[in-house]
Amino acid sequence: MRHTNARIAAGTAALALSLGGANFALADDIRMGQELHSDNCISCHADMVGGDGSDLYTRSNRMVGSHDELVAQVNNCNVNLGTNWFDDEVNAVVAYLNAEYYQFDD
Repeated sequence: MRHTNARIAAGTAALALSLGGANFALADDIRMGQELHSDNCISCHADMVGGDGSDLYTRSNRMVGSHDELVAQVNNCNVNLGTNWFDDEVNAVVAYLNAEYYQFDD
């Protein structure tokens, strides 16, 4: 798990650097989303698919096929887990997942 978190952190840092000064807010959202995801989502996803849980996002039959569906799924998990995230936290997790796995146009 430590290796995966280090890889994610490095990828997030590289993404933040590539975004430039105008998009620091997005980089901050992605960083916050990664932290929220690591703290609240990984263990459930690992139980569902094994390993580090990222297979949930990369499998060929993944359920999320658009940005709107990603927002809906994160909201669904938020409700089911009782995390009580605010909209900015949900949006941060969506930003992280989209940057790391999906690359949907907003």
